[in-house]
Amino acid sequence: MSRSSAGYRREYGLVAFGALSYTCLMFVWFSLPAYLSVIIDDVGLSSTQAGILTGAVPLTYIPLALFSGVAVDRIGPGRSLAAGVLIYGIAQIARSFAPGFPSLFVVTLLLGVGATAITFGLPKLVGVLFPPERTGRPSAVYLVGASTGSALVFAVGRPILGPWLGGWRPLFFWSGVVAVAYGLVWLVVTLLAGIDERMDGDGGFSLESIREDLRLVLSHRELQLVVVIGTMYLLLNHGLQGWLPTLLESRGLAAGPAGQTTSLLVASYVVGVLTVPELADRYGLRRPALMACGAVAFVGVAGVIVGGTGPLVLVGIVVTGIGVGGISPLVRAIPPDLEGIGARLTGTAVGFIFAVGEIGGFFGPMLVGALRDATGSFVPGLAVLAAGALVVVLAGATLQCLAH
Repeated sequence: MSRSSAGYRREYGLVAFGALSYTCLMFVWFSLPAYLSVIIDDVGLSSTQAGILTGAVPLTYIPLALFSGVAVDRIGPGRSLAAGVLIYGIAQIARSFAPGFPSLFVVTLLLGVGATAITFGLPKLVGVLFPPERTGRPSAVYLVGASTGSALVFAVGRPILGPWLGGWRPLFFWSGVVAVAYGLVWLVVTLLAGIDERMDGDGGFSLESIREDLRLVLSHRELQLVVVIGTMYLLLNHGLQGWLPTLLESRGLAAGPAGQTTSLLVASYVVGVLTVPELADRYGLRRPALMACGAVAFVGVAGVIVGGTGPLVLVGIVVTGIGVGGISPLVRAIPPDLEGIGARLTGTAVGFIFAVGEIGGFFGPMLVGALRDATGSFVPGLAVLAAGALVVVLAGATLQCLAH
């Protein structure tokens, strides 16, 4: 007989503690967008350079994600998460001392190296600790952890902690120190709990086993469609979240209210994460849910475009967050259920999604910045994000694995 949810109390505890790796990551990652207008002035960045910096972490995923996913499948989620946290924590400390665009860009790329281990390590952790039919709720736990980090940096880090510590550089330094301390504690916990010892045996790092796994993953048609959806999800998520505070400031909001308003995007994202997959799985409506979330995100971005700083932009932000938040767990939940993928290749499959998908994650904020330089307006870039939401609708309609 399968255990009840209460019977997985220890596993839920490990996932909840591991989810702090995502909380710290998102605080560290989005501390730059939260302070972007100040950093632009302090360092002397163009909007294009600022967009490249904002998209530098997604850019790292493009060449590394697939390898990182393969490595997580073989090393195990416990040690992979610890290594990732230590890398991005050290990178955040280094960012606090970076004097200009080149150095900021390089250490932000290093931050992205650590981030890949978190993105693929947490789905693998859930796959190791839980049977396939029970992965939905624990996956929501770590996604809420991620959203908590994003919300904290916009609602607390930018308007409260940053001024109290003395600016963006001290905030970067101390958030990096906290991340490194957490990474060391997590390493001890994972070794004591024997998390990596729970993995099924695999082919190790032999060239033949890696080649076979990659062949299965890269040629999987349904997974290729999930990659398209993931690409548009990341284009939307990074493009809007990376520029929203600066967009609102350009419309006349002060930095504090702009950051706090941006936290509404994160809060509504959490609502989507918690409600959409639960309802979709309960009623067997994953494909309609994906399509609906794409349509909702399109309507939301349209509201942001025309909303100024009034109530309509708040509605647009909330609606967009719900739509994008609903897509996020569905993209991660589909691969373990695909024939030929399963729990064993979850890390590799999610790595494939993000290796290609983060092209959208990079080009989202970069295009918003570049189009603003070219036109003097955020509208063209936001229109690109809205078009990405429509692609989610079309790709979702094509997915045959969700037709039942």
